[in-house]
Parts: sequence; structure tokens; C-alpha cells
Amino acid sequence: MARYLRLYAYFVRFSLSRAMEFRLDFFFRIAMDLVYYGVNLAFFRILFLQTPTLAGWDESQAMVFVGCYLVVDALNMTLFSNNMWMFPILVNRGDLDYYLVRPVSTFFFVTLRDFAVNSFVNLVFAFGILGWAFTRAPGEFSWDRYLLLAFLLPLGSVLYGLVQLAFLLPVFWNHSARGWGGVFWSMTKIMERPDRIFRGWMRAILTTILPFALMASFPARLFLEGFGSELLFHFVLVFMAFALVLALLWRAALRAYSSASS
Repeated sequence: MARYLRLYAYFVRFSLSRAMEFRLDFFFRIAMDLVYYGVNLAFFRILFLQTPTLAGWDESQAMVFVGCYLVVDALNMTLFSNNMWMFPILVNRGDLDYYLVRPVSTFFFVTLRDFAVNSFVNLVFAFGILGWAFTRAPGEFSWDRYLLLAFLLPLGSVLYGLVQLAFLLPVFWNHSARGWGGVFWSMTKIMERPDRIFRGWMRAILTTILPFALMASFPARLFLEGFGSELLFHFVLVFMAFALVLALLWRAALRAYSSASS
């Protein structure tokens, strides 16, 4: 474990030095994400000009949910997104060979080697929005709710990354430019909507097989509405099941990989 922590520290240092070499791009990416945050806040503000509640939440409660999914997104962008973007290129060019021969976990190296420093700055803003939403939410919240939220939001972000990788793994077989990445990005909007707006079989799918609707919604609900063992159990069970399935898919993908020398 200590070895991997030291290696990740090197990843962060290298990513920071590289980001400072292209400062215009660095600040442009920060500004781009801030516009994204502003658009999301404005969307829900306009929505609540037309209705008093959404999925059982008033505007102040919904803003806590917005803060939650912005944090989940920012964590994913900081830790995983750049790596996922490059993943199909590694496979199609055969550059994955260089990672397979290294004396560390290939999965660790491929998914975490690039730390997005600009997104880390935006993560601070996302936490700021969430903190602002806390001050507007009705009622007082006990410390254990904050601890539970601090536990669930990183899990939601990791689940987000695992789902994204699952959509990219078909590149091992179909050798497309982006795998099914386009489908994934189309579905990410689901995470930005409360889970209770979906009904029936669609909600069942979006909270289990394609769990976009629980990544931020369930942590927000557990924080706003109080501890619910059923919700928490469902969240953790889906996370563990998805991690197990992805581990099996990853092994199958590596077996199907055609290296540059083959």
C-alpha cells in the first residue's frame, strides 16, 4: 500500500508540473467548468420558478443535491476522467503494452496515472457550492449525516468512474475510437436529476444495472431525509456488485487484448 501511495504522489507531482507548462489551457479548463457549474445552478433556479417542489424537495434541498452531483463529477474529473479519455487510444495503438510490463497493477496505472490539477481547483469550488447549499437547507443536520455524506460521495464518484470504464472496455473487441464512450456521456445527464423523477422499470435499471440515478441522489437523500438502512444497503450493494463485475470484465478484456507485437 505504501508503495502505491508513493507512486501516486509521483503521478500528482508530474501532473502538476505538466499543467503549469500550459497555463492558458489550465485556466481555460477551470473557467469552462465554472461555466458548467453556473449553468447547472441556473437550470434548477429557473425550474423552481415554475414549481415549488421537485421529487419531494424544495429549492434549498434540491441545491444540496446539485452540490452533491457537482462534487461527484469534480472528483471523477480530478482522478479518473483524463485517464479514461486516453484509455481507448492506449488499446488501439498497442501502447497498453508499456503498462502491462510494469511491476505494478495495470489497472492502477492506467486509471490513475493522470491527476487533473485544473479539476482539483474546480473541486474546491464544487465543495464551496455544497457548503453554501448546506447553509440554505431547512433544519439542522447532525454530525453523523455529514460523515455519511463524506463517505458516500467519494463512493459515488468511484462508481461513476467504474461505469465509465465499463462503457470503454468494448474497445478491446470492436477497436472503435471511443468504445461506447458516446453512450456513456449521453447518459451522464441522468446523474444530474433526482432519482425519484424516474418511475417503474426505468428507475429500477437506473439504480442498479446502469446506476447513474443513485450516484448523487442516494447520498443527498440520506443526508436530507435521515438515515435509511434500505437506501444505504442498496447503494453499497450496487457498488460492490458493479466493482466485482467490472473486475471480471477487466480480466476478460486483457485476455482479448492484441498487443502491438501480435
